[in-house]
Amino acid sequence: MKVCIKKLAPSAKMPTYATPSSAGADLYALPELGEITVEAGQTLLVRTGLAAAIPDGYAGLIYARSGLACKRGLAPANKVGVIDADYRGEIMVALHNHGQTAVTLEAGERIAQLVIAPILAPDFCECETLDDTVRGEGGFGSTGKL
Repeated sequence: MKVCIKKLAPSAKMPTYATPSSAGADLYALPELGEITVEAGQTLLVRTGLAAAIPDGYAGLIYARSGLACKRGLAPANKVGVIDADYRGEIMVALHNHGQTAVTLEAGERIAQLVIAPILAPDFCECETLDDTVRGEGGFGSTGKL
């Protein structure tokens, strides 16, 4: 599969896979933005300078980079960003600082990862009853602890 990527700025970096088996391709902050500081508790919309043509039947999912999230407290504010197949605007990452201190990113630093995944679009139908299961209506925490 090929996904066409358009650079909206000459300095934009193409997504890259860290290893041949990586599920997600790293997304980079647009280098011309320079250093970016995200204050404690702040959410900042970070430009990548890229737009994509994701094929029909797929979506681009933007996830946190584990090192950035666990070590420095920066992760997408919406937990998982969704890029629909018909979106052609700039890919942006809403980074939230979950930490107690400001975090500064270097110009062009990796800020998130992009996973291209197949999407099912079922038809939803209203019904009067649902089939029974062992779990039933048991919700949060209903299956116990390990």
